[in-house]
Amino acid sequence: MHTPINEIAEIIPILFPVHPRTPKSIQSHKIKLSDRIVKIPPLSFKEALFLWKDADIVLTDSGGLQEETTALGVRCVTIRNNTERPITLEMGTNRLGGTSRKTILDAFNVSMSDEYEKTKIPPFWDGKASERIWQVLLENK
Repeated sequence: MHTPINEIAEIIPILFPVHPRTPKSIQSHKIKLSDRIVKIPPLSFKEALFLWKDADIVLTDSGGLQEETTALGVRCVTIRNNTERPITLEMGTNRLGGTSRKTILDAFNVSMSDEYEKTKIPPFWDGKASERIWQVLLENK
């Protein structure tokens, strides 16, 4: 089966941390992945963070990863029709790719294009939440 991910892999190589249940699903759906998709074992959060921070783009269906890429200022295409993290869309780091070949490829191409706006990190996503919380607690003593 030819997938949009295989088409993207022809443009840029893809690292794919494979969840332990994923190979069975790939096999049952008869999906053939491109040789340019490098399958690697699942990663710890810290290992994944090192991978994401240097990525040109991240393709995901994970809500949490939409937030992580936004905090890192890394382009993201969410392969879903909706998101519970709309701020990632508003900041420009994330684009909904939907679930069809055309919409996924369109979102990828726009994200990688020269017209891609430099993304913004949301207000208060500066890693200083604990300092602000302490300030409020001290003021309300």
